[in-house]
Amino acid sequence: MPEAAAWADLAARTRRRRLLVDATLWTFLLLGSLPILVPYLWLLTVALSGRTGASTTVLWGTLAVLFPALLAWSLIRLALPEGRGQRRTEWALAAIALFGLAIVTGPHLHLDNWRFLWNPLIADSLKGASGVGTKFPSVWSAFFNSLLIASAQMVMVVTVATLAGYYLSRFAFGGREAYLQGLLVLHAFPAMTLVIPIFLLVYWAGLLDTRLSVILVIVALELPFAIFVMKGFFDAVPWEIEMSAMADGCSRRRAFLLVVLPQVKVGVLAVAVFAFLRGWEEYVFTRTLLIEKANWTMSLYLFWMREDVMGTDYAMVSAIGVFYVIPSIVLYTATQKYLTQMTIGGIKG
Repeated sequence: MPEAAAWADLAARTRRRRLLVDATLWTFLLLGSLPILVPYLWLLTVALSGRTGASTTVLWGTLAVLFPALLAWSLIRLALPEGRGQRRTEWALAAIALFGLAIVTGPHLHLDNWRFLWNPLIADSLKGASGVGTKFPSVWSAFFNSLLIASAQMVMVVTVATLAGYYLSRFAFGGREAYLQGLLVLHAFPAMTLVIPIFLLVYWAGLLDTRLSVILVIVALELPFAIFVMKGFFDAVPWEIEMSAMADGCSRRRAFLLVVLPQVKVGVLAVAVFAFLRGWEEYVFTRTLLIEKANWTMSLYLFWMREDVMGTDYAMVSAIGVFYVIPSIVLYTATQKYLTQMTIGGIKG
């Protein structure tokens, strides 16, 4: 019995020590994330409350509620075993946090800064630094331009990178190693140094001020790394699986589509997500190649809005910024389960 009591005491001390270490780690991670989260939280609070002192009140009030709630949530996850009791406690904590946010921030929140969503032309309500309204296109026009550019180049990048990655993984040919080295060099080459040559090429091709020019430029810049990544995924698929399918009567094409491609679907998804975000966030080449307002993307829309009305209505600029990042957040949230399980060449991400 004394020995059993000693073991029980040792186990209790070990659990307390582990709880203390984990709690310290979570606290450190939360504190370390503040410099990253606070700017985004400030952007959101200004977008929902306006440029007055209310935005500061909302920001610090939100932090005063969310930070202790996150810390308490981490302690609950560490202290309570998984089950119904843990979930009930988490729901209770979430309800308390929402109630606290409603009390602290509720009186200051409004949607006046989001009128650009339903007002196609916001020039009548905005005055720039010169005091003269500036005609802006509808934000939805810029939104769908960005969506078109990001989606089109994503499809092109995924298609070419998948086929090229498979060919590089499965076939040996002269100059293969030099080609792979060239892919890395092209990816490492600073894109900013290519702005003038690309502008001249697009101009001579008659594609200046077209969305197609931006799509082709982004595809050209994204393909080297995307091909290299897809080759790594195909390298991780055993050749024997494909051989077995071909021995059972599949053609090379059917073996690729039905057997090999499903094995690298996580890689295809990763390349698609990163390619889409690259096109969605593109600014340098949209600013260089797109001129007419009808071709503006969200990055250009936000830039010119900031340039024109930042001194008079930066609350609306903040709202447009929040609207701009929503698709990225939704995309990451929907795909994070697969991206965190990603493997490249046998190395798990």
